[in-house]
Amino acid sequence: MQADGPRACRFGRRWYLNNESWHPSVPPFGEMKCILCWCVSGETHCQRQECPPATCASPTRRDNPCCAKCHRECQCLPVGSSPLNTLLWSL
Repeated sequence: MQADGPRACRFGRRWYLNNESWHPSVPPFGEMKCILCWCVSGETHCQRQECPPATCASPTRRDNPCCAKCHRECQCLPVGSSPLNTLLWSL
């Protein structure tokens, strides 16, 4: 006997509807925010978030805990300068 519509998926102790997505929870680690799972007609599919390679010496994960990123170098003005003075001198 077959169901009339798309089937739900069971992951751990929870059921998810067809086309529903979630971050899996894996004891004792908790929610895995870098992994996304989704339900397709009764089958669970999971994939780790893909990250571009960081091209700097000391990448950080401050903005995104899943992917390391290079943070911009400070583009500071010389001491005694201000953005307004710089703008006036460029006119």
